[in-house]
Amino acid sequence: MSIPKEPRQLMINLMYLVLTALLALNVSAEVMNAFFSLDKGMATSRGIIQKNNEALIKGIDKQVEAYPKPENKDWQARAKEAVTVAENFSEYIEKIRKDLFEKAGGDNPKIPGQPKDIRNKDITTKMFINDGLGAEIEAKIRETRAKFTELVKDDKETVDQLPLDVEPIPAGVESKNWAEYKFKQMPVAAIFPLLGKIQSDAKNSATAVLNKCAKEIGGVDIKFDQFEPVVSAQKGYIISGEKYEADVFLSARSSTADNISISVNGTGLPVQEGKAHYVTTTSGVGTRKYNVNITVRNPLDNTSKSYPKEFEYEVGQRSVAVSLDKMNVFYIGVDNPISVSAAGVSSNEVKVSGSGVNVASNGGGKFTVTATTPSNDATLTVSGGGVSQTLHYRVKRIPDPVPKLGMKYLSSSMGNGEFKAQGGIVAVLENFDFEARCDVVGFETTYLAKRQDPSPPTPNGGARFNGNTADYVSRAKPGDAYFFDDIKVKCPGDSQPRNLGGLTFRIK
Repeated sequence: MSIPKEPRQLMINLMYLVLTALLALNVSAEVMNAFFSLDKGMATSRGIIQKNNEALIKGIDKQVEAYPKPENKDWQARAKEAVTVAENFSEYIEKIRKDLFEKAGGDNPKIPGQPKDIRNKDITTKMFINDGLGAEIEAKIRETRAKFTELVKDDKETVDQLPLDVEPIPAGVESKNWAEYKFKQMPVAAIFPLLGKIQSDAKNSATAVLNKCAKEIGGVDIKFDQFEPVVSAQKGYIISGEKYEADVFLSARSSTADNISISVNGTGLPVQEGKAHYVTTTSGVGTRKYNVNITVRNPLDNTSKSYPKEFEYEVGQRSVAVSLDKMNVFYIGVDNPISVSAAGVSSNEVKVSGSGVNVASNGGGKFTVTATTPSNDATLTVSGGGVSQTLHYRVKRIPDPVPKLGMKYLSSSMGNGEFKAQGGIVAVLENFDFEARCDVVGFETTYLAKRQDPSPPTPNGGARFNGNTADYVSRAKPGDAYFFDDIKVKCPGDSQPRNLGGLTFRIK
């Protein structure tokens, strides 16, 4: 795109860039916060997995204590080694997380739990690509997966269930290696949930190994006595007007624990395979909370116990971008076309109202703005589809046109024949992008014949030469001079004519 030479158009382009940057920053802040919400959710899941693994180990110990056969003790040792391998790997990743947190500026006093420089991509690229940490993590994953594989004696069914792995680079992705695919030019905020997932994969892999060990020992009688309500939401941050959807289920349930009931805000939900699906329509913006209550009935003694917990999600509002098709101001007396769009909202739903200006819809997100009075604070209010936002603009008169005789203006000279051929004075709007015309209302003419006194000024109505002015022009000869003063014009939207000054011509 070429740089415009006209200062006003250059200013317009710069304002567009600033507006686009502001919108990008707003959306970026929402995405950065979503990364940390995701990382926090995965940390909760890892805690649940850890409790599940601890219960599995206790069950395995109980079974081996009852049946202390050599092969059972071997599988017991393998199970404990699997837990140790997972813990060592998780601690390795945790050190990387802490190092990244410090390099990203440490704790943000405004948002505890988040580093200061969450958008920085240079830090992550240097750590994981340039300094080779990504390749080191890849090697550590392969090494840890190999240990789990050896612990289950290369059992294919179990190995296929191990989530900790170096996944292949998808076709069409231009990355030299796994490290580039995972970490190159990723913002700091995105790396934390990525590392958290790797930690979760390690713990889930340990669970697969423990299940294999329990199966080989001959089965483990596990009694889950700790329950945790868990919500799996499609989105933790949604736009006002959208639906919030989440799966609400009881963590660590066994295959026989189908005797549970789930309610949200006191309303019971259908339960299938230990899960209930919760749907609600949102309105307004801000944090929304809802209460989950899960009741478990013990089939042995028919007693019940409830596990309540409160969850929350955040409702946001769509931002609006208004693009002026021709100017960064509205001009009086002409149609000012604008295009209005809102992300996620159909153009047919978008409505625009004005204060200080009039707005007419042309359909498809196109509108025409007209104005009658200059102002520094005219507003447009955009609404519809959950959107409500007010934007401010200026209203100005059409700029002064340039008076011309033929193609010449101000002081100039003209040949005798060329001068007599002119029919009158015109007002030209130069460098004005709208379709508008300014009409000459009238002017005064003074004729100065060569070596004579000037004639009295004579008025001329309209743009064309008439009356005394036409007579003066017909007398033109070399050495004469003509003065056209008080040239008055009226542009669209003008209540009174404006004075453009005068023109001076010498006949040559």
